[in-house]
Amino acid sequence: MAPENFQLPFNSKLSPENRLVVMASLIPWGKLEDEYVILFSTDRGAPTLNFRMVLGALIIKEKLGISDRETVEQIKENPYLQYFIGLEFYSNKGAFDASMLVHFRERIGADLINHINSDMAKFPVQKPFIAVIKLVL
Repeated sequence: MAPENFQLPFNSKLSPENRLVVMASLIPWGKLEDEYVILFSTDRGAPTLNFRMVLGALIIKEKLGISDRETVEQIKENPYLQYFIGLEFYSNKGAFDASMLVHFRERIGADLINHINSDMAKFPVQKPFIAVIKLVL
């Protein structure tokens, strides 16, 4: 989704120059989602949240150096953070409970992070992001 399509209250628009909008555009979310869903069974358990929300929330937490609860609150209050995790419109409700971040960390795992880093290292423009993603675990 393009940042200009993210719906804000009061007919505002996200700035395409915002650092989170730029970072979100550099991450191959679709390709990473395909690799992430392989980890889950399709015939048992509740459906998982999409990879952009999972990894995006972990990146936000580590980049801001905040707790799980504060991560949820920051996402709830900030439309740029909501866009970064893949929401299509602003909401003042939490996208997930803070306890989910524990599950997000368990699901991602070091192997997947290493795989993502090796994929993203192929693109020189994305190297600053790689340092952030290594902090997630």
